[in-house]
Amino acid sequence: MDSGLYLVSTPIGNMGDMTARAADTLREVDVVYAEDTRRTGRLLQTLGIDAALRSLHEHNEARRCEEVVARLAAGGSCALVSDAGTPIVSDPGQRVVEAAIAGGYRVVPIPGPSAILAALTVAGVDATGFTFVGFAPRRGRDRAEWLGRVVDSPFSVVAFESPHRLSATLEALHELGAGERQAAVCRELTKKFEEVRRGTVVQLLEYYRDTEPRGEVTLVIAGGTGGDTADAAAAEPRARELAAAGQSARDIARALTEELGVPRNEAYRIALGSTDEDGDVSIG
Repeated sequence: MDSGLYLVSTPIGNMGDMTARAADTLREVDVVYAEDTRRTGRLLQTLGIDAALRSLHEHNEARRCEEVVARLAAGGSCALVSDAGTPIVSDPGQRVVEAAIAGGYRVVPIPGPSAILAALTVAGVDATGFTFVGFAPRRGRDRAEWLGRVVDSPFSVVAFESPHRLSATLEALHELGAGERQAAVCRELTKKFEEVRRGTVVQLLEYYRDTEPRGEVTLVIAGGTGGDTADAAAAEPRARELAAAGQSARDIARALTEELGVPRNEAYRIALGSTDEDGDVSIG
């Protein structure tokens, strides 16, 4: 096989989605770098592939960068795979790809399964353009900014979410004014218990408040229609004043809307942003 770093997409559930090119690549490269060697080892065993396997995850990625580049410099070939789907998308490996590119080495995509595209195609929302925002941060300003990007996006948004936090994220989106947008919760895509539930954010929230989903969840939300944006500079001092007085994000947002005419979604974002980094005040 020609020298290079091969980014190999693997099944997200259904083994029938493994492409012949992907299997051939894993069979022919010198080394396969995997996020979880046990999981990838089972995949290789199923495919009848006997390959050298090395771990590459968030805790050793810096070390592996040097190792991969050294192999490429010697004319070797390496494959990079994640636990499932397309590598480096919300998974380790970005630094390795950047190091290979910086060194002038060949980087080759071996496309295939992707939970992002699979969810987008079945969600029933506009797929002309979309934004992928990864996993929702759990709390604090990072969460507030993430929610703001979702609500403000004019394009459909695709996100990953933990099944345990799905209802909280839907509720936060509702509080930010996105409750009537069309959305879909795509669960266990391509697997035996695959499920796609569609409706407005509010309708999905009402269902998942009482029914916690199981397995891997991909959330798709229709884009917004735009509108006037409040002057954040005028509202932020008032939000900090109210936060210092111990008011909740919900109360702060209500005050910004009633006192200053800040749109509801912008008010919640400013309210959340007025708290400390640990997120002592949040809405989900």
